[in-house]
Amino acid sequence: MTQLTLDEAQKLVDDWIKTKGVRYFNELTNMALLVEEVGELARIIARKYGEQSFKEGETDHDPAPEMADILFVLICLANQTGVNLTEALLQSIDKKTKRDSNRHHRNSKLL
Repeated sequence: MTQLTLDEAQKLVDDWIKTKGVRYFNELTNMALLVEEVGELARIIARKYGEQSFKEGETDHDPAPEMADILFVLICLANQTGVNLTEALLQSIDKKTKRDSNRHHRNSKLL
């Protein structure tokens, strides 16, 4: 299996857009596409792990392609807006650690 850092993923998507995709869709279009892809993932999760059932004949039960589509569009948005996802993720984890490091251990709903 190939390993890919977030920085490498951002470059890979940028290279793909520039060579195969002609140009980035604008940010508003990509935001709408991101929401659409999240909805497609939600549909699979609701049916595979939730109470809903698949329609007769539906065979697409794998959430991985939808997660990959979400990641692709999210990376597009990050590239367009100048966000380094590695830095952003590390900052998010640091924020959550400072804010929530003990909170979840005290949550009786999780014990």
